[in-house]
This record gives sequence, C-alpha cells and structure tokens, in this order.
Amino acid sequence: MFGAHGRGTEVVRAPGTRNAPTLLTLRVPMTSITTRWSTGKLDRSRNRRVLRVITRLNIGGPSIQAVALTGRLAEFGYDSRLVHGSLSRGEGDMGYLLEREGVAATALPALRRAVRPVPDARAAWQLYRLMCAFRPDIVHTHTAKAGAVGRCAAMAYNRTAGRCAATRVVHTYHGHVFDGYFGRTSTEIFLGLERWLARSTDRLIAVSPRIADEITERYRIGRPDQVRPIRLGLDLAPFAGVDEAARRLARRQLAVPDGAAVVTTVGRLTEIKQHGLFLEMARRVLAVRGDVLFLVAGDGELRVALEARAAALRLGSAVRFLGWRQDLPNIYGASDLFVLTSRNEGTPVALIEAMASGTPGVSTDVGGVRDILGGSNVGRIVPFGDAAALASAVLSLLGWSDTARRAMGLRARDAVIERFAMERLVSDVVKLYDELLNPA
Repeated sequence: MFGAHGRGTEVVRAPGTRNAPTLLTLRVPMTSITTRWSTGKLDRSRNRRVLRVITRLNIGGPSIQAVALTGRLAEFGYDSRLVHGSLSRGEGDMGYLLEREGVAATALPALRRAVRPVPDARAAWQLYRLMCAFRPDIVHTHTAKAGAVGRCAAMAYNRTAGRCAATRVVHTYHGHVFDGYFGRTSTEIFLGLERWLARSTDRLIAVSPRIADEITERYRIGRPDQVRPIRLGLDLAPFAGVDEAARRLARRQLAVPDGAAVVTTVGRLTEIKQHGLFLEMARRVLAVRGDVLFLVAGDGELRVALEARAAALRLGSAVRFLGWRQDLPNIYGASDLFVLTSRNEGTPVALIEAMASGTPGVSTDVGGVRDILGGSNVGRIVPFGDAAALASAVLSLLGWSDTARRAMGLRARDAVIERFAMERLVSDVVKLYDELLNPA
C-alpha cells in the first residue's frame, strides 16, 4: 500500500485470503505491478484492459457485482483489474468473494467512504499512478466515493499520460446518496459534484430503470443518452435450490418453534435501512398474533440501539438479532416472509435473494423495488415509513394458507431468476464496453 509500506508499493489481496487481521498480502513494487496483475497468459495486444474501482468490499450488491465482473470478463477478451478501499468500523466484509471468483485485488487504504480531503487526494494520486502503469482502455467505478475519486484520477490521466489513447470512463449508480444520507447543504454539494463529473463520463449505468429516471430527471445528472439501465446480476443458484426439505432443516437449525411464522429482514444495521420501522411493525403484528418470530440478519453501528429499542418495545424473544450470516439460503429458507423497510435503495439484493429462495417479500416503495416487486402476485409494496401498512401487509400474507403463500413464493422465484442472473449482467456490460471501444 502506498505510504504504509513505502513509496511505489502496493498491497495485493490474493486469492485464498480474506480481509482480516491475519490477512496475507503480497507487496509488489510499482515497476512490476502489471506482472503481478497478470492472470494467465494474456496477449496484451489483443485483450482490452478494464480498471475497476469500488470504495470498499462491504456487504451488499456493489461488492458482489464488482468482484464478479472482474473475474468473468477474461473470456470476452477483457483483462479486468479490481481496486478497492478500506472498510469502515463495524462493516461486514465480502472479501471472501475474491477467493470464490479467483480475483486478485489491489487495496488502497486511503480510499474510504468518509470524506477526508488529504486521504482522498492520496487515493486519487494512487489511482492515477495505477492508470499510468496499467494503461486501461476503460475505467469503471462503482459507488459514490470511488466514483468521485476514480473519475478525477481518470480525468487527470486522460489529460497527461493517457492523452494519446484516452481511457473511456464508466460509472455505476447502485443507488444514490441524494435522499436520506446527508443534510440539505451536503446533498446539494454532492449533486453539484456529480453533475460536474458526469461531463467527463462516457456512460452512467443505473441498476434499475427507476434509478435511471431519478438520476436524469429528478437530479439532472448527465444526459439521457449517457445513462444505461443495467439490472444487477447475481449468482442465484444457491437460493433457487431451497426446497421444502431445506426449509424444514433450516427451521430446525435455527430452533424455530413448531407452528411459528417467521418474518425476516437482512441488511446493514444503519439509518438508511430503517430497522426501527421493522421493530415497530413487529410490535403491531405481535399485538394481533403472538406466534410470529422476527429475524434480523446483519450488523452495523446501530445494533446496540436497535437491541435497546426492541427491549423498550417489549418484543423479548420474538425478535432475534443474528449478526452477519453467510448461510443466507438457510435464513431465507426458514422464513415465511421477507420484509424490507429501507428509506432509499438501488436494487435491494436481499429482496432478490429472498424471492429466489421462494420467499415472498414486503417492501417500502423506494428506489428500484418496483422493478422487483412489480406485481401484487409476488409480494406487497407499501409507502415508506408506514408501520401500520407494513404490519397490515404482513398479517394479510401470514393469514394465507401455507400452500397459497408457497405458490406466491414460487412466482416470486420465477420473476427474478432470469432477470437478475449473473450471466445476463456480464453480457450487458460486455455489450456496453464493446460499444464504447468500437463505436459504429
């Protein structure tokens, strides 16, 4: 890592390692960074190069997409390289995906979610150095902070070392930070920055049609012809494999009482996810029927406060905080319903995973949710912030027979399996890259 291990040195996260205190890293001099990054015998004259940058590999859809795209583009003639920053305190780590996809990644500790001018400038300089060494045909950034720092570095590269063969610049909006994250003044500053960055960006990808419309129409970022809706892609096979036998086993493993209905939510315990709304919904449901168990899978800075809130609401053993889990097919399999209470979402991965598992969903009407729960035959959508509407929807679906609810779950599975397949995502991104590098 620059600075931490001497000038001109990188730390590369190698396949087979994870981001933990005992992380094994490879220190690679800048002069040999392209050699370390080579995977297999690549013909540099033939393969086109993509430098992919993401703020951090925390739990969520952006990390899944960035790692998977990096690992799966080689067969299409793209030498794709991944750069990521550091996790914030208390965040779950998806670094294990690097091993699963066979991806070697470069860690830049100066790249973090928080706005810090000096480390941010250092991260931009490091990315510029990497671009000079790698000579990418495309720089593709994911998430807000990497999008800002990475695109600034790409602008500098295109005006200096890359001026004779400029890199194309792509940024993916996996959602946005313009609602529910910051105060009014900060939001206006970020909007101004995004509008400025869009001027030097060749394509802006939105993970749902609704996000694409919000970016261009509501927030006036970029031009409509710049924005391309490309839905998220996931490996849904582990979830699609959940059957009745797996459900029974999952309920035993989680010690679900016989006859209990299970309502689950999965996600970071942060303000934007509004788990307090989930707890209030649980209180209202339990006031009507006491045979419901509520599972909260995830962790974050609000866990202690949420546990205290659950205690204040006298929810007792009816609510379980499970922490981060990697056995999510079991969690969804044990569930009768999945509930999402977010204030802002791009394309909620947990909702897609739950539906792929055959579990119907109930969600607030935010972001790209309608692109997933488009019809009432696969779940329910309620207004954001309305605990009474959430409780009513949950009680209604729990009142169905098991057979009818399972039939809805199977329709939900069919609705997401093909639309959100990883193979479709890779194909869409390759098509966009080809268009950029081979204009008609």
